[in-house]
Amino acid sequence: MTMIVCYPSKKELKANIGKRLNYIETSVFGPQYRDNGTIVVANRPHITGMGREFFAQVTMTNGLITKVS
Repeated sequence: MTMIVCYPSKKELKANIGKRLNYIETSVFGPQYRDNGTIVVANRPHITGMGREFFAQVTMTNGLITKVS
């Protein structure tokens, strides 16, 4: 599953390392967000209304973004 993030570009997402993730839950089967671990995310402009489409892996530690790839 892929979680939707509210950033106009992957570069902007990377600029937010050290901050909390701005996201939209999309799963009907329960929360996808985790305070610790890796999450697959995407920006979908037709949903968020911003930027261009991209996909990324985000590593979270204690609720903060620590790595974007």
